[in-house]
Amino acid sequence: MVSRVESAAATRRALVDAAAELLDEGGVDAVTLRAVGARAGVSRGAPYGHFPDKEHLLAAVATKSWEAVGEQLDTLVADRSRPPTERLELALAGLMDVGRRRPHAYALMFSAPTAEHPEAVAAVSRTHDQFLAIVADVIGDPQRARPIGALVMAGVQGIIAMENSGHLTAEKWQVTGDELLRMLIGRIG
Repeated sequence: MVSRVESAAATRRALVDAAAELLDEGGVDAVTLRAVGARAGVSRGAPYGHFPDKEHLLAAVATKSWEAVGEQLDTLVADRSRPPTERLELALAGLMDVGRRRPHAYALMFSAPTAEHPEAVAAVSRTHDQFLAIVADVIGDPQRARPIGALVMAGVQGIIAMENSGHLTAEKWQVTGDELLRMLIGRIG
């Protein structure tokens, strides 16, 4: 028998999953509490019982997205069989994959989380710390990991922005986003 708490948690997960699907399909404007409830197959009022507004629901989607990236980073941080530069490339390639496959979720992930959404702030912070641990392994200097990490992250952001807008084409620049990523890592390693 499913308890009330378990049922509520399952409904919340279904709402977040539905919101993520709608976001992927049509961007932020496609995510309404009514549409999310319909997609999740719950009553019209159910979303309002879990989220006071769309902003809180989108923060939950961003949190879930960061947590998924964090799970991949957990594996890479623990994997000492790979060289640090390979782990960094895999970490950033995973993030770039989100930006390519789920551009609306990626944009949402990189919008600034507020103190009103502590789960999102915690997920972003945890993921950034994991990423910085990998960067520190690559450069061998934990003190320089933050500025170097910011540089690399800014580079990835630029690659994804250019790809998603159609401005980074191999024909024009004679380089792919993946090649740019490897060049960037090669400069810091």
